[in-house]
Amino acid sequence: MDIYNLISFAGIFGLLGIAWFISRFIFKNTQKINWHLLGWALGLQLLFAVFLFVLPVGVTIFQKINDLAVLVLGVASAGAQFVFGPLAIPPGVQGSLGFILAFQAFPTIIFFSALVSVLYYYGVLPFIIRQFARLFTGLMRISGAEALCTASNIFVGIESIFTIKPHIDKMTRSELCTILTAGMATVASSVLALYVFTLQNIFPSIAGHLISASFLSAPAALVMSKLIFPETGIPKTLGKVVDSHYERDSNLFEAIINGATSGLKVVFSIVALLIAVIGLVALVDLILGGVGGMVNHWIGTTMDWSLTHLLGYIFYPFTLIIGVPAVDAGIISRIIGERIILTEVASYQDLALALSHHSLVHPRSAVVAAYALCGFAHVASMAIFVGGITALAPKRTIAISKVAVKALIAATFACLLTACVAGTFYSSNSLLLGN
Repeated sequence: MDIYNLISFAGIFGLLGIAWFISRFIFKNTQKINWHLLGWALGLQLLFAVFLFVLPVGVTIFQKINDLAVLVLGVASAGAQFVFGPLAIPPGVQGSLGFILAFQAFPTIIFFSALVSVLYYYGVLPFIIRQFARLFTGLMRISGAEALCTASNIFVGIESIFTIKPHIDKMTRSELCTILTAGMATVASSVLALYVFTLQNIFPSIAGHLISASFLSAPAALVMSKLIFPETGIPKTLGKVVDSHYERDSNLFEAIINGATSGLKVVFSIVALLIAVIGLVALVDLILGGVGGMVNHWIGTTMDWSLTHLLGYIFYPFTLIIGVPAVDAGIISRIIGERIILTEVASYQDLALALSHHSLVHPRSAVVAAYALCGFAHVASMAIFVGGITALAPKRTIAISKVAVKALIAATFACLLTACVAGTFYSSNSLLLGN
C-alpha cells in the first residue's frame, strides 16, 4: 500500500462530501442523510472489493471470471469471422488486418445480447437479480421497485426498466432519480463485451475488472442518487420485495432471435450516436478553436480550446481525488471528461490508445480509469433512458425530465466512487494490476 491507496480511500469521503454539498446548496435539498443506506451501500462495496481482491478465494474467483469472459469472448468472434472474414480477426492473430471496431467489437454485442436472452429464458438471470434485489431491499431499506431495477442494471441496460413497469406510475421523484442513476452508473453485459474486446490485448485482466465494476457500481448508484436527491415521500413498495415483470419467450429459438435482434438495435444505436455525437463535437471544437485562437493571441497563451480538453480541466480535480497520480492526471482527466459527451465507447478506445502508446507512467492510472469509465454516464444515455421510461409511463414525463440532470450527476459521481474503491485496494502485487 502506498500514498495513492490512501488518497483513493480519502476520495470516497471527498466525493460523498461534494455530492452532499451539491444536493444541499445547489439543488436546495434539506432532508437528512439516510445514514443507514449510506453505511450499508458503502459497506457492501468495500466488502465485495476485499473479497475479490484481497482474500485468496476471491482472487481465485476473479481469475476464473476473467478467464471465462475472455474464453466466451473468443467464441463470440466465431460468428463475426464467418460473416466478415479477415475483417473480424482480432489483432495479434494470424491474418488480422488490425483492430476494426465495426467488424470485431460490435458483433460481440449481438452475441452477448442473445446469450443474455437465453439466460433469461431459462430463468438464470431472473433468479440472480431477485437475490440481489432482496439483499438491497433488506439491508438498505429502500423500495422494492428501485432495488429490483438497480439489481437488473448489473446485468442488462435499458431493458431493466421493463422489470418494474407496473410500478413506475406510482414512484416518488427520488425513486425515479434512483432508477435513472442506476441505469447510467452501470453498463449492460452485452456492451461490456465491447469494452473487453477493445482493451484485452493491452490490458489482460480487463474482463474481470469490468465485471467487478458492474457489481460495485450498483450500491454506488444508490448512495449517490439518495445524496443528490433524498427521499421526501413514502414509496409504495418500501421494504417490499417485488417480482420482475418481463415477458418470457415461448421457446429457446425465439429467445435467441429476439436477443440477437435487440443486440443489433444496440449496435445501430451506438453507431448512430458515435457518428452524430463525434461529428457535432468536431463542429463545436471548430468554433471553440477559432474563438480560442483569438483569445490565445490576445493573452499570449497556447491553451487548447477543444471541448474534450475543457472537460478535462473540469475533471482534473476529480481525477486526483480518485487516486490517479498527478503525472497521468492530465491524460486520464480528458478521457474521463470526454465520456460526458462522446460516450464511454470513445473513452475506452482512447484509454486503449494511451496504453498502446505507453503514454501512462503509472500502472494504477489505467486500472482506476477503467473503473471510472464503466457506466453509461453521458448525455446521450440520459436521453435514451428518459425516453425509454417516459414511453412506458407517459404520465410521469415531467417528473422524469426534471430529475434527469440530477441523475446524470449522481451517476457520474457513482462511477468515480467505484474508481475510488478500486484505487483503495490497488497493489502492484494484486490482480488489480492491469499488466
